[in-house]
Amino acid sequence: MLPTIGSKELVAWLPTLLGVGPGDVVVIPSVCYPTYEVGVRLAGATVIRSDSLTAVGPTPRVKLVWINSPSNPTGKVLPVDHLRKVVDWGRERGAVVVSDECYLSLGWEARPVSVLDDAVTGGDYTGVLAVHSLSKRSNLAGYRAGFVGGDPALVGELLAIRKHAGMIVPAPVQAAMIAALGDETHVAAQRDLYAARRDSLRTALTKAGFEISHSEAGLYLWSTRGEDSWQTVDWLAERGILAAPGAFYGPAADRHVRIALTATDERVAAAVTRLT
Repeated sequence: MLPTIGSKELVAWLPTLLGVGPGDVVVIPSVCYPTYEVGVRLAGATVIRSDSLTAVGPTPRVKLVWINSPSNPTGKVLPVDHLRKVVDWGRERGAVVVSDECYLSLGWEARPVSVLDDAVTGGDYTGVLAVHSLSKRSNLAGYRAGFVGGDPALVGELLAIRKHAGMIVPAPVQAAMIAALGDETHVAAQRDLYAARRDSLRTALTKAGFEISHSEAGLYLWSTRGEDSWQTVDWLAERGILAAPGAFYGPAADRHVRIALTATDERVAAAVTRLT
């Protein structure tokens, strides 16, 4: 394991740190957090959006495969069989498989499983990494506290490069991370808060004519009115409610919006009133 300056920093720079460059291909989910693509472009590599690895073909140019379970923005949870399939696919081609698991502790209707679980890797971490963050689990976003774990050889390479690049997490932040990771009480309390907000928002959105897609885990409700996402953003804005347009997360997401559970209870209650 290696502490990182939050998870976004690692997502943005991991392709470069792993030696991915021009002529190489990185696979990212078809609907995903924009920083995956940003990281590929920083490295000068080519990005392919695909949830179906069969669409990529047998090309040896694929050097890195990103998966994100639970997903931001959709809240989709990948089952063990799917994770195992991706890991096997990557190993057959010599590609590194990296799973962004920042929402792992926030499963609602499904139990998220880490890519490092023995049921996925068979106890062999070769070519596999998992990225974690304390921003969601422990509300430590301002601390920039994350870590990456998995293949010891890859983590060793990252350590050697990152310390020379000044990517070192300050000791006080590392101490805070140790304290937070050693306590599950506050995690359970946060889950209860988010669960209550999720239930009230989901009910209100459904009554207002929205359909909720996926959203089995994480901090968002992936919602649609069956129209262009910017139209939905306008409709919500007229009621004083802010949402992220699905267009931010890829062309395949342009009919959904991402509605977060991270506002205060008072603000969530106000949104529920305005929706209903």
